[in-house]
Amino acid sequence: MKQQFYKYVFQNVAGMIGISVYILADTYFISVHSGADGITVLNLVLPLFGLIFAIGSMIGIGSATRYAIKKAQGKENVDFYFTHSLTWQMIFSIPFILVGIFAPGKFLEIMGGDANIITLGTDYVRIIFLFTPFFMLNYTFTAFARNDNAPTIAMIACLAGSTFNIVFDYIFMFPMKLGLAGAALATAISPIVTSLITCKHYTSKACSIKLQWVVPSFRQLFLCMQFGVSAFVGEMSSAITTTIFNVLLLGIAGNIGVAAYGVVANLSLIAMAIFNGISQGVQPLLSTAYGQGNQKELKQFLGMGLVTNLIVEGIVLLLAWGMTDVLVGIFNSEGNAVLAEYAYDGLRLYFLGYLLAGVNMMLVTYFSATDRARNASIASLLRGAVAVIACAVIMSMIWGMNGVWLSFLAAEGITLLVIFAMWKTGRKEV
Repeated sequence: MKQQFYKYVFQNVAGMIGISVYILADTYFISVHSGADGITVLNLVLPLFGLIFAIGSMIGIGSATRYAIKKAQGKENVDFYFTHSLTWQMIFSIPFILVGIFAPGKFLEIMGGDANIITLGTDYVRIIFLFTPFFMLNYTFTAFARNDNAPTIAMIACLAGSTFNIVFDYIFMFPMKLGLAGAALATAISPIVTSLITCKHYTSKACSIKLQWVVPSFRQLFLCMQFGVSAFVGEMSSAITTTIFNVLLLGIAGNIGVAAYGVVANLSLIAMAIFNGISQGVQPLLSTAYGQGNQKELKQFLGMGLVTNLIVEGIVLLLAWGMTDVLVGIFNSEGNAVLAEYAYDGLRLYFLGYLLAGVNMMLVTYFSATDRARNASIASLLRGAVAVIACAVIMSMIWGMNGVWLSFLAAEGITLLVIFAMWKTGRKEV
């Protein structure tokens, strides 16, 4: 059982880290090419990535989770979940495509960009929006592969897509002199690479999923999305946090404050990817054990997931505090002293939140994987939206920038208390 656990977790974490590394590569190359303004553009666009990834993960991971539970329960006619998920991903991508065609500059303006930022980032936003379907479809391809006993191919696909992004970031931006548009193009093509590689599983004899086309159903979509709420909020929380932080930091320190948060947010993506990887890696095991009614394995997998997260939380914090100058310097190619000062304090204070975030994410995944949608929704919405918004606004009024950085820790602390309270009540949902 331990071997199975570590296989799923390691391979999924590796894939998630690969995804976060290419985002870091984006940030690095953009900072070299366009300095603080380039990082500001990227940070204003991060909420867009968060929303796209959130919707894609809710539909893809939610559908795959429901598929795994029903399959473990011995239910027949579950193959349609795969193609049903693909269809809805395409439908939800349409509004993003339209914005990409008609209003990419307006998006940057709404997000707080000034004239220089809009000019610099319009092509970047347009390309990302137009390739939205591939970002969303990617979640379905990888999630169903993991839940169909193929975590290795999912990992290889994610790493290949990330490697493509990193290599072609450089090629498109510098030798081909495409600038930020080149960075967007490399990022946009990478999920296509990932999806094509996972298709090797779906065309192999090892695949147990049969293609079964069905008319899109709102009822089935809603049932699947319930299982994907934690994944949605896990992705959406970064978008919400980034948006709120951008607004607050623009008011406190202007563009340089947003650029500093861009450094912190991009480094945070690696930590978040690791914890997401652990949680999503354990999810198929939890769902299968739950569907089979195996309470012993269910508790063991949860315990192993929590212990793993606690260990990783300690390592992440030690690295953030022990290598602060080095980490900040990677994205400060201009040697901007104000940016370095803001990002230094921000990285140390913000990363204190990871003392609790990993545990919260594992518990939310447990609720979702075991058909406890209500608890998963409450905890997810609290940590991803309600608590972090309230804490950021209130604490920034009291402690300024330090209050913004510390709001992540406060929100995770509130969430953990609420999870314990729900567990202690002994409700049926828990």
